Amino acid sequence: MNDRTEIEFGIDTFGDLPRDDHGAVMSYGQAIRATVDEAVLADDVGIDAIANGEHHRPEFAISTPETVLAGIATATERIRLGSGVTVLSSDDPVRVFQRFATVDALSSGRAEVILGRGSFTESFPLFGYDLADYDLLFEEKIDLFHALLDEKPVTWEGTTRAPLVNADVFPKTDAGGLRTWVGVGGTPQSVLRTAHYGFRLMLAIIGGAPTRFAPYVDLYRRATAQLGTSAYPVGMHSPGFIAETDDEAKELFYPGYKVIRDRIGALRGWPPLQRGEFEADVEYGSLYVGSPETVGRRMADAIRALDVGRFDLIYSAGGAMSASARLRAVELYGTRVIPMVRELLAETPEKTMTGASFRR
Repeated sequence: MNDRTEIEFGIDTFGDLPRDDHGAVMSYGQAIRATVDEAVLADDVGIDAIANGEHHRPEFAISTPETVLAGIATATERIRLGSGVTVLSSDDPVRVFQRFATVDALSSGRAEVILGRGSFTESFPLFGYDLADYDLLFEEKIDLFHALLDEKPVTWEGTTRAPLVNADVFPKTDAGGLRTWVGVGGTPQSVLRTAHYGFRLMLAIIGGAPTRFAPYVDLYRRATAQLGTSAYPVGMHSPGFIAETDDEAKELFYPGYKVIRDRIGALRGWPPLQRGEFEADVEYGSLYVGSPETVGRRMADAIRALDVGRFDLIYSAGGAMSASARLRAVELYGTRVIPMVRELLAETPEKTMTGASFRR
């Protein structure tokens, strides 16, 4: 059981292109600067962490999370700075470590990396990797990254990159270690791999009832116990949006969310999103959309149900929202939602559970 007084709350973004107050879609440069503005506000209102996701698609401005995080580092004081995720399979582990060690230096020790195989595949042909090696690339590269975290000379050999012989990697972190997570979409093998290396587990819960991920939390804890590795508090991230009222939040969020959901769904064989499905996921599933009170209650229920130690809200899904609406959502999250969730988690479970939140 996690100590609920120590729960961390974060926000995630892929740098979705927002609109200005006149309804025009912002440029990539404006979107990246908007992300920095959102991070600065998050730092000011007490949000614990921000994660920037890596994508190589036209809908998203952030392709190099650590570059944006470096800019955020120099403009903030306390918020943790991470990726969500770094697609390690199509990157070089040495360079990933070096870039995040640099962010760690600029932020005085606030960097963290969330490694993932990538739910999108655009980076593989872009950087010259064969999708047939999808699993092998991640298995070898996470092994090398794990070795690099000791911050000592590394000797390593695999089949997907040149070997290293007593190679020392710079810069070193001041603390002698880099906080590392693995983003997992819901396979037992990924959970076991995370436990094997003693990394933190971040569950990507983007639809359906969050309780269906409870077996993975249990598996992670059992596996770390058997392997003798560290069992850190588990994290989860899910999409959502906050406005003054439930109706306002839904109307701001739904148009852009449907566009990106249908665009991705067409590539994966999903049917177009219907409004009823959206409403059901808002009420019972893993979309945290609504007023601060609604989102706060549902977050508290999810945290209790899964006994997680970190909740990250993907607050910018879709590009129909204005930059000002996104800033307001970040402000409401920090000033009203997080304090409410902390209060609810301090109460007894009988008082906290709504009874209807996770029927699906």
